[in-house]
Amino acid sequence: MTARVDHAVSSGTFSLDGETFDVDNNIWVVGDDSECVVIDAPHSVSDILAVVGDRKVKAIVCTHAHDDHVRVAPALREEVVAPIMLHPDDKVLWELTHADYLWDLDLADGVTIEVGGTTLQVLHTPGHAPGAVCLYAPDLGCVFTGDTLFNGGPGATGRSYSDSDLIKESIRARLFALPDDTVVHTGHGDDTTIGAEKALLG
Repeated sequence: MTARVDHAVSSGTFSLDGETFDVDNNIWVVGDDSECVVIDAPHSVSDILAVVGDRKVKAIVCTHAHDDHVRVAPALREEVVAPIMLHPDDKVLWELTHADYLWDLDLADGVTIEVGGTTLQVLHTPGHAPGAVCLYAPDLGCVFTGDTLFNGGPGATGRSYSDSDLIKESIRARLFALPDDTVVHTGHGDDTTIGAEKALLG
């Protein structure tokens, strides 16, 4: 069986620094017909399970710990019995949503996650959040960027625990080193490519 990327959109809210916004989050599931990895856990367990189907979930991998990406992670963990993975530098953000519940396994730069005959490579890309990571799947020709890189440029850095210079440094050093034709699957909105974003950001 060949690994593939499945996708859906889930709607809810994002809250930080005393403000709340309506947002649509992409749900990304990577795997084959028997097993998969869920990337981020926004808004609705049922929305995620509709993409997973009857497959075994090996892990719930969080690109960062803003509430619209991890809100239902504990509930999803109980439903599918899979570990939550997060970079520990995002502990301060995680605790804003889940003060009494920690994730299960730490992500770190260079860690690889095997699923469905393919490999996800963890790239630590701080800036949008201290522990933000992207997940590169070379066999599939794509990278899952969370809120680090969007169609049209870098993720937002106007809120607590973010850094505009650092996110650009992360993108240029880590993401722009990938092949130009790498498809960018974002946390919100449409896909893009590394080449297209490199042309925009320079």
